[in-house]
Amino acid sequence: MNKLFPTQEIGSLAKPPWRVKAYRGEPLTQEEIAEAVEWGRRLGIENTEDLVKILTKHEKTPEDRKAILEWAALYAIRFFETAGLDIIFDGEQWRSEMYEHVIRNVEGFKFLGYVKSFDYRYFNKAACVNKPKYVKPFYVDEFVFARKNTEKVVKVPFTGPYTLVDWTFNEYYEREAASQTRDFKQRKASARREFLFDLVKEVVRPEIAKLIEAGAKWIQIDEPAATTNPSDEEMRLFVEAFNETVKGFNCTFSLHNCYSNYRVLAKYACQLRNCNQLALEFANRDNLQTGIGEIRVGYRELRIFEEHGYRGNYGLGVIDVHTDFVEPPELVRDRILHAAKIVGDPDRIFVSTDCGLRTRKWNVSFEKLKNMVLGAELARKALG
Repeated sequence: MNKLFPTQEIGSLAKPPWRVKAYRGEPLTQEEIAEAVEWGRRLGIENTEDLVKILTKHEKTPEDRKAILEWAALYAIRFFETAGLDIIFDGEQWRSEMYEHVIRNVEGFKFLGYVKSFDYRYFNKAACVNKPKYVKPFYVDEFVFARKNTEKVVKVPFTGPYTLVDWTFNEYYEREAASQTRDFKQRKASARREFLFDLVKEVVRPEIAKLIEAGAKWIQIDEPAATTNPSDEEMRLFVEAFNETVKGFNCTFSLHNCYSNYRVLAKYACQLRNCNQLALEFANRDNLQTGIGEIRVGYRELRIFEEHGYRGNYGLGVIDVHTDFVEPPELVRDRILHAAKIVGDPDRIFVSTDCGLRTRKWNVSFEKLKNMVLGAELARKALG
């Protein structure tokens, strides 16, 4: 983008109670319906009476459930637009959860139950019980709807293959590997590698191809598990999988990684091919005082990426998504200016939240995003 310090969302936004309960077919309270109407008014959304009719129906048809997803996505799109962001998606309103949404739409997996991910959030963990098979697109309809309903730059969050493999029990491939070797370590490594690259070939790349065919220009690969196994062998496997995922596509790709060991990731970041941006979290590591320089303790590891030769762009986390504290624009400004000084080129800084905002209520998220946009504007003015 030509604009200095463009602002972007990272991915998820909390699903409103009316979206969750209505999609499940549960009755809504008057307060929940009123909340949908009020946010519709605040976001300038027309014909919300049509939404209310669906929400108040006793029996929801498949068409009603799809309409609920579309309404929620439209609300999220207008939410980000109204907050002033430059690069947006739909807050992942179509998705049950970043992991489950993919696995549920692919053959070869069996869900085993919920495990805790962070805070009070859980995900439905699965086992790979057969070779993964691509059945149908799982992001394309969502992207097409978002693209049709905004003039902003659209960035599609895409759960990465390394994380999908790391969060899944590898029953099928380990069983296959057991018939070839008795060496436990070798068997585990061989099974993991085969699972990962089968998933890339059979599922991930076909979906990326369909997204690009539908008009996607920018895909963000989400890999929260990237440094879970920080050995050199595993990090090289992660890099190889990323490079194989994006190889040959005419599209902008970025990597989002949060709550990880950046001292490890920094060593390998420059080996990522066709990776235009690293979206990283820093705000939750930082203090709340204004100023630049040594006071910005949360951004020290940014320098390590530079020292290891990474020269792409940064999606700079300036908003902590795990607290209701609303960062003042001046604090956002100073975090941006500090990072720009470290990097030496302000054009390489994109302004982001640390991660998705799915753990925050909409009122809090909206104020955080507005101040992020204001802070980016103050940073532009500071550089004159």
